[in-house]
Amino acid sequence: MKICIFGAGAIGGYMGAKLAQAGADVSLVARGPHLAAMREGGLTLIEGGETVTVPVTVSEDPTELGPQDYVIITLKAHSVPSVVESVLPLLGPETTVVSGVNGLPWWYFHKIGGPLEGTRLASVDPGNTQWDGFGPDRVLGCVVYPAAEVIEPGVIKHIQGNRFSLAEPDGSKSERALRLSKTLSGAGLKAPVRPNLRDEIWVKLWGNLSFNPISALTHATLDVVCTDPGTREVARNMMLEAQAIAEKLGVKFPIDVDRRIQGGADVGAHRTSMLQDLDAARPMEIDALVGSLQELGEVTGTPTPTIDTVLALVKLRARVAGLYG
Repeated sequence: MKICIFGAGAIGGYMGAKLAQAGADVSLVARGPHLAAMREGGLTLIEGGETVTVPVTVSEDPTELGPQDYVIITLKAHSVPSVVESVLPLLGPETTVVSGVNGLPWWYFHKIGGPLEGTRLASVDPGNTQWDGFGPDRVLGCVVYPAAEVIEPGVIKHIQGNRFSLAEPDGSKSERALRLSKTLSGAGLKAPVRPNLRDEIWVKLWGNLSFNPISALTHATLDVVCTDPGTREVARNMMLEAQAIAEKLGVKFPIDVDRRIQGGADVGAHRTSMLQDLDAARPMEIDALVGSLQELGEVTGTPTPTIDTVLALVKLRARVAGLYG
C-alpha cells in the first residue's frame, strides 16, 4: 500500500513519522526549509519524552512519486484548491483522497441524501475546484484530533491526541476505509471508521468557528475567550446559531453548548490556530471555519447574526494585516 501525505507540516509530519516508524510505504510532499531538512537528515518526531528520527521519502514535485493508493491531504483548508492540479499526478484509477482538513469539508453534501444532495459550498471550494478535480467519489472523510507543531525544520513535536476518525460519505464500512484504518492503527494511531462522521465534524467545528476568530480579534488565549463573560457569550451565541443549522441537516450533538465551551476552557492558555497564523503573518482559515457557516445559514434559511458580525470583523482584521483578498 502506497500512501502519500500532501502537506507534511505539523499534523502531516506527525502522521508520516508514525507511518514511517511502522515500516509503511509512505511519502511526503513538502517545501522550503522543512523539505530540505527532511531530505538531509530525515524526519524527527518528539513524542512522550522520546525523540526518534526516521528516513522518509520526501519531494516537492508529486510527479516524482507517482500514483498512490491513498493521498492524505493535511493542508490548511484555504490552501487546498490551489494545489489540486499538483495532486493529480498522485491519482490513479483507484486512488482514495483522504480529506484531513479543518472546517466544513467540500464533500459534505455528497451522498448525504435529501434535497441538499450534491450541494457545493463556494466558501470552502471556490469554483468547484476540488469537486471537479478530485471527484467526490474518491473522498474518504477524516476528522483530525492530534495537536502537534513544527518546532524547527524537519522536527515535529507531538503535543496531544492520536485519533484520526475516518468515514465514507455514505457511512458504509468500505474496504478502503477499513484497510487504511488498519494501517494507521498498526502505526500506533487511533483510526476508527465511523458510521456518521458529520456529527464529529460539527462538534469540532463548533469550537473552531467561534473560539478561533474571537481569539484572533482579541489576541486572548482559549481559556480567557471561554471564561471572560463577554467573549463567552459571543462564542455561545455563534455556537447556538451553528447548532440550529446543523440540526436542520440532521446532526445530533452528543454534548450541549456549555459543556463544549467548558471543554475549551479546560484546555488552558492555548493560542488558537487562527491567532498563531495571524501572529506569523499567515493566511487564516476564515472561510472554512466561519464563512461556511454563513453560507449554510443562507442555504438552510437560518439567521446567523452573531456569526455574520464576527465574520465581518475577522475578515477586516485579516485584510488590514494583508492576509485576506
